[in-house]
Amino acid sequence: MRNANLEHLLLKLLGSEKAEALFSTLNTPPLLNDREEGAVTRAELARAMNMALFDDLLNRSPNGCAYTRETVANGGSVYFEHGALRTVRWPHNCPLPPGEAAITRILRPLGFRLNSRYPLGKLGMTGRAYAQDEIAQFFVREVNPERFSREIQQAVTNALESSRDLLTPLAIQRLSELEQDGSLPIEAAQDLLPVIVPAFARQHDMPSETDYEVLLAESVEMGWIATEGNAFNYATDCVEDVFQLSDDEKAKGRPMKPEVARSRSGRLFQTAYRADVVERRFSTSNGATVRRQMPGSFYEFITRRCEFDRATRKWVTNLRFDAGNAEGIFKMTANAANDPATASM
Repeated sequence: MRNANLEHLLLKLLGSEKAEALFSTLNTPPLLNDREEGAVTRAELARAMNMALFDDLLNRSPNGCAYTRETVANGGSVYFEHGALRTVRWPHNCPLPPGEAAITRILRPLGFRLNSRYPLGKLGMTGRAYAQDEIAQFFVREVNPERFSREIQQAVTNALESSRDLLTPLAIQRLSELEQDGSLPIEAAQDLLPVIVPAFARQHDMPSETDYEVLLAESVEMGWIATEGNAFNYATDCVEDVFQLSDDEKAKGRPMKPEVARSRSGRLFQTAYRADVVERRFSTSNGATVRRQMPGSFYEFITRRCEFDRATRKWVTNLRFDAGNAEGIFKMTANAANDPATASM
């Protein structure tokens, strides 16, 4: 049986067709089996937001969309394990809070807690995972511009100075109420959801081609943020056997990562499609507009092997990530699709 509160939230936000497709595609967390009529819990609102963000990812990833449709057509479903996004910690994007603060001010009231931290030194980034029981995790990565040259720091400032904060005073107030009380009236939750979901997107104007080139030369990740913002970089389906899935998808001719990434613990295995190509427009120094094709978002697959917890004497699933795997997966958006302009206007 569906959670009626969750259904009401998605129907108002996305409409009946998309809501029905998401319920048919995604697993249902057991903790949402019970509900209180008229009061939306943190978990329910978090799940509704995650489902909407998953839908947004599919709209931007044709390969991921094809996979999910095929999975449902074959009688299966997707276990949405986590979504990943990129931020940049820099003071020159007012009024938007810098870095992950723009995201965690939403995640924490919804019940997400910091689960682990990952230094991503090779990329000049810091990664943090935020988890909530049975709800898809968030893997949030911050670019740290101070680790790069002054030239790229200026380009970051140029790109982000047009940032806008989409959270209204009322939305901030309701997030505070949710954090304190653990729930919101259904009408308040329905009004809050359309405000927080767009916060996971680009909040600044498209950068100039000159600034984009500077960013891309030193940090592919910062170049991606410049055009895509805080949108899901990828969404992940937790599958039973990622090795078999990888072989099957390659046999279908889909653009898979060449090898499955293995964690040092031997309990985490990941692979992904290559990023779907998107087209973005940039302004030039002479006032013209150019279009460029580049990597957008992608769809990932993960298998986690259980481990025995001696304290509880139970087999458990460790939800931690592996920094080495993460750095390899991020390369899915660093390919030859960053080609020069295909047309000028």
